[in-house]
Amino acid sequence: MIGFDKTRAIPKSSVSLAIMLSLLSLVFFDLMGLVIKRLSSDYSAAELSAYRNIFGLIPSIIVLWSSHVWHQSGRRLHVRQWVLMGVRGLIVTFAQLMFYSSLSLIAFANATTISYSSGLFMTAFAVLLLGEHVGRIRWTAVLIGFIGVVMVMGPGRETFTLASLLPLAAAALYALTGVTARLIDKEVPSALANLYSTGFAVLGSVGLALLLGGFSPLQSPLDLAWIIAMGGFGGTAVLLLIVSYRMTEQSNLAPFSYFGIPMAFFFGWLFFDEVPLQDLFPGAILIAGGGLIVIWRDRRRNSMS
Repeated sequence: MIGFDKTRAIPKSSVSLAIMLSLLSLVFFDLMGLVIKRLSSDYSAAELSAYRNIFGLIPSIIVLWSSHVWHQSGRRLHVRQWVLMGVRGLIVTFAQLMFYSSLSLIAFANATTISYSSGLFMTAFAVLLLGEHVGRIRWTAVLIGFIGVVMVMGPGRETFTLASLLPLAAAALYALTGVTARLIDKEVPSALANLYSTGFAVLGSVGLALLLGGFSPLQSPLDLAWIIAMGGFGGTAVLLLIVSYRMTEQSNLAPFSYFGIPMAFFFGWLFFDEVPLQDLFPGAILIAGGGLIVIWRDRRRNSMS
């Protein structure tokens, strides 16, 4: 695979740092989601996607300009794999449209919890696209987690709606962009890779917003502040994820995505007075349990090595 040597051992310190960065990204993703849900009554999902991508360029530009390595390499902006980054940007466009739409239709904790099934998809995509080895215990954990996702979606319940499929589809697309980040050449700075992908996402989301009805007038200066914050939160979260994805195998990071579930429940209760306990449990426990099984297995294997 391009830019990835499977024979090279990944230092434990790199794995730990990648895990911490991925957890921090969950916080920023939830903050972004809260802003999107707040604005969804006045602006369409396509509009919010376009705004998020436009202002999401700022964190990558700042980090890229601050990169000593990028300056030493002559501040090169051209990359060999611009087509790959363009495809990733377009995938993000449709993932955002689906996830942002779900935030306006179902409870914040439900949409966010279902979206954390991206960890399940990442494990599968890592096998298909990167050739990573995933044992029976990890596959069992993926199956347990997927059962939990189905329970949270609640097919057969009176509260079930087709809108629950939106965050699931978004999770699959987000996972695809995460795994393909490992295909990017190692010498390409993460900030530059994200800048390219986000740039293509800007083109795709703006075009999609114009196609679906255009942009609504801003309701107030406060809305503009929220939109800028939304882009900053989302841009920072994606940048942290790209860095973490390129530091270790996807299957090492996938279980930790489930720690965002209680965080999403807390934020949904705190800001929107949502307490969907009946919908979330026990499905959310199975989703988290699948991840914890993988963590337990990895720690046991490391202690025996």
